[in-house]
Amino acid sequence: MFFHTEKKDRMYNADKQFEKLGLVLPLAPKPLGAYKPCLIEGKYLYLSGHLPVQTNGKPITGRIGSDLDMEAGKLAARQAGLTMLATIRSCLGSLNKVKRVIKIFGMVNCTPDFGRHPYVVNGCSELFADVWGNDNGVGTRSAAGFGSLPDNVPVEIEGIFELEE
Repeated sequence: MFFHTEKKDRMYNADKQFEKLGLVLPLAPKPLGAYKPCLIEGKYLYLSGHLPVQTNGKPITGRIGSDLDMEAGKLAARQAGLTMLATIRSCLGSLNKVKRVIKIFGMVNCTPDFGRHPYVVNGCSELFADVWGNDNGVGTRSAAGFGSLPDNVPVEIEGIFELEE
């Protein structure tokens, strides 16, 4: 079964919704290697993997299952989502230029016995649903466990977004 959302009048304002949520964006991270944090190709915006950067510029660190519990991991995924929003706003100028979330891929730094990767990545998925609404903020998703991630962060998340025409 496939789900498709028909185009409707754009009454939804993601920027205003973000303000209503009372959340604070960290600074959009600068690349520390040979890659682009975001790339527009046609009507799609591709975001490289984003880490859970706090408003003080420091990443949340720790491995889920040993240093952090699953709730702390979910909060870290939400923070990675906020970092993604910071990059989107920096790149596009407005969250309203995103029509919908197409896909996110969440990588979870965890112990081998941890199996609740989708629960952790829900922190980001739920944030996007809060910002763009359930129809446009929830896309396809993958969540996988990894033995390590850069700087020992608990999650890294990348995404694909469809842009408004």
